[in-house]
Amino acid sequence: MTEQKNTLTRVGLFVTCLADLIRPKVAFAAVHLLEQAGCTVTVPQAQTCCGQPALNSGDQASTRKIAQGVIRAFQDCDYVVAPSGSCADTLSQKYPELFRHDLEWAGQARALSEKTYELTRFLVEVMKVERVNASYSGTCTYHDSCSGLRGLGIHSQPRQLLSSVKGLKLKEMSDANVCCGFGGLFSVKYPDISGRMVSDKCTNVGNTDADTLLGGDLGCLLNIAGRLSREGSSVKVLHVAEVLADMTDGPAIGEPEAES
Repeated sequence: MTEQKNTLTRVGLFVTCLADLIRPKVAFAAVHLLEQAGCTVTVPQAQTCCGQPALNSGDQASTRKIAQGVIRAFQDCDYVVAPSGSCADTLSQKYPELFRHDLEWAGQARALSEKTYELTRFLVEVMKVERVNASYSGTCTYHDSCSGLRGLGIHSQPRQLLSSVKGLKLKEMSDANVCCGFGGLFSVKYPDISGRMVSDKCTNVGNTDADTLLGGDLGCLLNIAGRLSREGSSVKVLHVAEVLADMTDGPAIGEPEAES
């Protein structure tokens, strides 16, 4: 990576539920990338879910309680960084709206919002990272998640970093910016529609002849990986942070872990 002149002493990593429970390597990759960029990373133990499932189901009272805990957990950090567009969008865009009429918490929610970033955006726009020291032999295509793209403007940032990965060829798919059908509770409430959407996404992935699918949200990636597997596809699915951090050994997303 390019040498950084300024060191951020406390960058709080928002791990996300899916990284914590299903794909911890994504969190470790994020820590690696942040430290390589010149950051000192802390992972507050008091952090919890961002509250997105409760919010999507209309339970604002529970979401506010969750949000208050998150705000407290990260109050001493200079920045909050998440390897997830949907979680970063919840913290930065949804929290201020939740507390807009709450005199006690509105200011704290805005403060958290202003210092919260999705991982690739933080690296490119705040830390001014231009290159990463990584290699990946293969042709990749990229899925833009809805929250990251439409909520936070995440599009060029991951592609800029991927362009510096040795051996990696990026081939764009058709409708890369179209929803994969996951959408949290959407896939539960409307399974038939969701299934058709992810099927269309997998068709577009296959049409690129790429051997690897990348993205910045584990929810989307797990959804697509599951469909690809059921269709008998050999396409590997990885979080973009894993490739950028040169941490691609082992099973891809959706693949079984090797027995010890």
